[in-house]
Amino acid sequence: MGQKLRERLVSDLEVLSAAGVERAAWGWDQHSSATNEVHDAERTALAAIEKAERGPAWDDYRRSIFKLTEGGVARIPWQYEHGEVSHKAERAAFLAALGLFAEDHVDREVYATLVRPLSEALPWLLPQVRPTPYS
Repeated sequence: MGQKLRERLVSDLEVLSAAGVERAAWGWDQHSSATNEVHDAERTALAAIEKAERGPAWDDYRRSIFKLTEGGVARIPWQYEHGEVSHKAERAAFLAALGLFAEDHVDREVYATLVRPLSEALPWLLPQVRPTPYS
């Protein structure tokens, strides 16, 4: 199931609208204020990936996300929202990718911390948590 969800994330990021990019950036603002918690979750996930000897596979997956948001083939909404909004949304996308990639190797709390910002734009990442009303 993990590979299918990772593929779904890439597919969803390919078609995310400008409004979706804005919503992801807003999710970053809402849920990354506890930066120590986010950084701790990120470190935990990266360590778990390395321990599972999946570092090279993670690097490949991470690059596939980068190509969609910033690379030479970046999708139009990501280019349209270039600047602070797109950088926040990219950060949310990378954390969600890390969460999905490490999901089988970290506890549910670490996973939720990583995917929460992007789950505001893609609720399937945390189906048990309702998105925050957008204001």
